[in-house]
Amino acid sequence: MLKRFQTDFKVVAVENIGDYYYMLSLKHPEKLPVMLPGQFVQVQIPDSANTYLRRPISIHDFDYSAGLMHLLIRKAGHGTKLLSTIAVGESVNILYPLGNGFDIQGMGNRPLLIGGGVGVAPLYALAKEAQSQQKEVYALLGARSSKDLLCLDKFEKTTVKTEVTTEDGSLGTKGMVTNHVYMNDMLSMFTSLVVCGPMPMMRAVASIAEKAGIPCQVSLENKMACGIGACLCCVTEDKDGHNKCVCTEGPVFDSKELKW
Repeated sequence: MLKRFQTDFKVVAVENIGDYYYMLSLKHPEKLPVMLPGQFVQVQIPDSANTYLRRPISIHDFDYSAGLMHLLIRKAGHGTKLLSTIAVGESVNILYPLGNGFDIQGMGNRPLLIGGGVGVAPLYALAKEAQSQQKEVYALLGARSSKDLLCLDKFEKTTVKTEVTTEDGSLGTKGMVTNHVYMNDMLSMFTSLVVCGPMPMMRAVASIAEKAGIPCQVSLENKMACGIGACLCCVTEDKDGHNKCVCTEGPVFDSKELKW
């Protein structure tokens, strides 16, 4: 695991994405340390007497040369809604990088990245890093409707072969990601699946992968308080009946390790 840091970042941009999401762009005061796609941060909510705990957020993207880190955040509760109102130029204290990232070498040469809702967040940095390692990356992004799709424009600006599903059929294939041809007739072309999103979606994808004998990595989004393995509120059960601490042993797991 990489060394942890606690740093005050300066807010350089807050971009609202629809009604429920926003992109928080943060500038490191010196130089970003090494971070891995799939890791997360714990963000302290500034100027909030009612918010005692930091909020766990996936690292969406980072730029070492510019010293920038980008977080894609859903307005899920009081803390994340309050954070969306922070002004450019203010500071945010962050504990980072936390957890284990994706096993990029273990994905093989043609991985399929599958994201549902805000679960798309950690997959963008992964796609860029995997491509830099000469992998042929495919992506499948799912949402309720075209208005709910996140980061499609960013994926389309890369050479990642990106497909879309929407539950209402407003864009791409109608239905869930499991309805797409990538997950059915074309599944055998992929060397692995990497998925992040709602638990039912991850469970369904993991089941398909196991039946097909294809490696599958999942990034869990369990509720976390401390982010460092002290409170144990984020544990999940593995197939052997043992509790895995998601914030320290994950959030990325081999899907075959977990009890679904």
